[in-house]
Amino acid sequence: MEKAEIKSLYPEELKKRLVQFGEPPFRAGQVYEWLHQKLATDFSQMTNIPKTLKEQLEQHFTLCVLEPAEVKISRLDGTRKYLFRLADGNVIESVWMQYHHGNSVCISSQVGCRMGCRFCASTLDGLERNLTAAEMLEQVYRIQTLTGKRVSHIVIMGSGEPFDNYDQIVRFIRLISEEKGLNISLRNITVSTCGLVPEIRRFVGEGLPVTLALSLHASSDQVRKTLMPIANRYSLNEVLDACGEYFAATGRRLTFEYSLIKNENDSQAEAEALSRLLKGRHGHVNLIPVNPVKERNYVRSDRRSIEKFKNVLEKNGIPVTIRREMGQDIHGACGQLRRSFILS
Repeated sequence: MEKAEIKSLYPEELKKRLVQFGEPPFRAGQVYEWLHQKLATDFSQMTNIPKTLKEQLEQHFTLCVLEPAEVKISRLDGTRKYLFRLADGNVIESVWMQYHHGNSVCISSQVGCRMGCRFCASTLDGLERNLTAAEMLEQVYRIQTLTGKRVSHIVIMGSGEPFDNYDQIVRFIRLISEEKGLNISLRNITVSTCGLVPEIRRFVGEGLPVTLALSLHASSDQVRKTLMPIANRYSLNEVLDACGEYFAATGRRLTFEYSLIKNENDSQAEAEALSRLLKGRHGHVNLIPVNPVKERNYVRSDRRSIEKFKNVLEKNGIPVTIRREMGQDIHGACGQLRRSFILS
């Protein structure tokens, strides 16, 4: 019988399993605390658990623990980029960033990605596999342990399309926000998507009022199709209507991610068109100077063009910020460190 990954179990699921072993229900609470609060890396560390139960846990469960294969620390801002090795030998990236409002961790949801966005390094080698909820939790748990600092914010914006791994993403969010675990506020969790319309609509019904960030990157279907293959499946109107349903259900303002690429989507005419598209859409625009990827020929917009673009949006009443760039000197963009590691 295949062992179950214990960290991926909800509290009630764990309780049911342990009761089947003949254990009293309170033991599940003790084990859960060791896993999700004390962040134990071995069953032997659970000092208030009887030896017989530890043996049962060893026999029936696996315990996911990630070890860094490589760590890079930015000299510019202290950002830390971790390359974690998985049990099957694959590697994934996670990033720890320090802000005035707390410590944020950006996690991956897949090994690679199949969405094919043409300015992103994560998708160059396609999708290897989905991550389990435990592997996503572990990115947060190990970084908190390694830094010795409480994680307060989580962004699911690393390698992978979260909604392409829907069930495990939902399980991860419920576990990371569980009051018996790290108890991260749902308001401090951001899920980024390139726009999988059926999954966005399904997510509306989950009752998880996180921040939804849409990778937009264009003001028209024509331009978006040149940058993002997913635009050939779902139109901008379909995607934005689904996002509107999410806002109506949760009251959570949307974030529209917009990577600025020189001579592709950074003109003032594009900014005017974007303003018209997003008027009344209950969100704000996050302008991102695109990260150079050597396998692509896209060039980031210059600072003057970025400021002009921002000014047009502001003039038209669209809330907008320019993303603060973190970890530039350590390949801070998702997918870059993993790819350089694989090719080395």
